[in-house]
Amino acid sequence: MIKDTNTLDRRLSIAPMMAWTDRHCRFFHRLLSPHALVYTEMVTTGALLNNDDIERFLAFSDQEHPVALQLGGSVPTDLAQCAKIGEDWGYDEINLNCGCPSERVQNNNFGACLMTEPQLVADCIEAMTEAVNIPVTVKTRIGVDEQDDYDFVHRFVETIHKQSGCTVFIMHARKAWLKGLSPKENRTIPEIKYDVVYQLKKDFPQCEILVNGEIKTPQDMEEHLKHCDGVMLGRIAYQEPYALAEFEQALYGTPLPSRSAIVEGMYDYIDQHVENGGNIHHIVKHMLGLFKHQKKGRLWRQILSDMHNGGMNSKLLKTALNTVMR
Repeated sequence: MIKDTNTLDRRLSIAPMMAWTDRHCRFFHRLLSPHALVYTEMVTTGALLNNDDIERFLAFSDQEHPVALQLGGSVPTDLAQCAKIGEDWGYDEINLNCGCPSERVQNNNFGACLMTEPQLVADCIEAMTEAVNIPVTVKTRIGVDEQDDYDFVHRFVETIHKQSGCTVFIMHARKAWLKGLSPKENRTIPEIKYDVVYQLKKDFPQCEILVNGEIKTPQDMEEHLKHCDGVMLGRIAYQEPYALAEFEQALYGTPLPSRSAIVEGMYDYIDQHVENGGNIHHIVKHMLGLFKHQKKGRLWRQILSDMHNGGMNSKLLKTALNTVMR
């Protein structure tokens, strides 16, 4: 059964990034962009089905909405069960990772490995879709290893769309090398081919096709939106987070917040986290790049990098802000 996937505005989204886009990062990003769709780090089906403490993987703040849960796995029944768990926790979308090239996912036959098994992916998406009443989407690449011609990715999308009814495909405009390149190298070395993603949109006009990869400026976004339905930001949103506010302004007309206002918006969140036994570093590590390209950006980064004491709270962040704003 085809579910309504048009309830979410996917014109601007932030990629799921392992060790980066945890709940604290997503809360911070939401202050910078009220509209962007944010994604969790990939959560494996094994982590949810074989762990008593699933709150560690799934807990999030109401302020994060709209927020999507990305799952990693390749067993349809397991994915369906985990999709239902995600829906019950309140996520707005469930996304299947078909693009990660790490050895870990290869050993468990999911991530980018799934590109070579479109029928299995279709079975997975179909099972997930039947289990939930929220959109189920796919994030993938344009090829894998030597299988990188257009017909390959076209067949992949076509198989999944026709069988499962999936209408949202997020395309990292690079292929993945499963052997010989690290996950980090896979984000930069394979040639980026936006034209492949654009052609997919032409061939599947009934689908939402989003493009991901090396989108660095609002001008890049505007160009891509002429050909695709949305853009997904990766490293730029994390390493230079204030750029996210600039994308937000360009697309939605939202007034640019000051960097000071963003920092101040984190105070209560940090204090609550510390009061609950958390460490301030869990949060401020995501804020290191907020003053990048500013006069005292390096100083800001140095001060926040030294915040490791579990008893530290927002007072220290206020001091750091006063230091860089002098």
